[in-house]
Amino acid sequence: MMRLFRLLQIELSLLALSATCLAANAAAQTSLRPTPPTRSPHTPGYVTATELPDGAVPPSNTDGTFIIGPTHPAAAETNAHAGVPQGNVIEFTMNSADSKFYPGIARDAGTFGTSDPQDPAKLIVTTSHAAPYTRHVAVYVPQQYVPGTEAPFIVGADGPDRMLFTALDNLIAEHRVPVMIAISIGNGSGDAQGSERGLEYDTMSGRYAEFVEHEVLPRVEAEAHVRLTRNPDGRATMGGSSGGSCALIMAWYHPDLYHRVLTYSGTYVNQQWPPNPETPHGAWEFHEHLIQDSPVKPLRIWMEVGDRDLFNPNVMRDGMHDWVEANEKMARVLAAKGYPYQFVFAENAGHVDRSAKMQTLPEALEYVWQGYAEKSTKP
Repeated sequence: MMRLFRLLQIELSLLALSATCLAANAAAQTSLRPTPPTRSPHTPGYVTATELPDGAVPPSNTDGTFIIGPTHPAAAETNAHAGVPQGNVIEFTMNSADSKFYPGIARDAGTFGTSDPQDPAKLIVTTSHAAPYTRHVAVYVPQQYVPGTEAPFIVGADGPDRMLFTALDNLIAEHRVPVMIAISIGNGSGDAQGSERGLEYDTMSGRYAEFVEHEVLPRVEAEAHVRLTRNPDGRATMGGSSGGSCALIMAWYHPDLYHRVLTYSGTYVNQQWPPNPETPHGAWEFHEHLIQDSPVKPLRIWMEVGDRDLFNPNVMRDGMHDWVEANEKMARVLAAKGYPYQFVFAENAGHVDRSAKMQTLPEALEYVWQGYAEKSTKP
């Protein structure tokens, strides 16, 4: 009996030790995400910016870099208003089993990866494996849409984006943006390297744009009974964080499909996995090499970053994980190449800050759609 009791004691001790180790590992992972420092928009090396009065946003017809905040009053257009026609939202799901582009992966919970001792810019992930997912898609169709006509549209990541739909109700009613469809596509789950979301959003290639073109848009047209324009000047992308870098990736690798890009806290950092020798530093390559070394593409870009945006939130310590620095470098290279762009540095704002988005989204949409000549195609 005593021996059995002793064995039970040992087993319980081992279980306690295991739990302690798991907790320590979780704490270590948490400690890898320190509170981001607050950065000044006047930091040496940052782009010279126009500082706006508190509560103001930039003009929608002006390029350049602007500082907003520290308070962020919500734009009136982000709230529903009586008498304004409200669009319909059609929702459906997509399963990984039906996708030829993304059959599905996942990274084990509580794991991340280790930095390659030979190259800190590479992350070794051993806990990623095949896994199914279900994707949620929401399609906004404004009341002003004429059935059977071709419509411009905007594709958004990490959907559904109800704020976007409300803003479009108001902006379309005021004739400040074209009568457009909005397509909010949910990600395939997870985040960062080794996850389905990371694979979709952080990979530097045209694959995600091709997935949207061949698997999502046909479903949108069928489910929502709309026709979508094939004209890239009538197509926009948007997103926040990795969804933001994905928005630019879509247009960069497929300017034949998209010309307009809107990003919040864009993840223009080194987060691509698996590694690609053509772009070894992931989306950091945009401002490191790609934009400055490539002919100008027909893109119009709006970007935002917060002064408390993410800073080095993982084990890599490669000097390529500062979201503020990355977005500042983006603004600098876009200006040097002569791109039409507007960059907003938001004071008193965090990563994909909701208050900053509520303040700026209507103006951002107006800016992105500047110069679009709306042409309807009769049935």
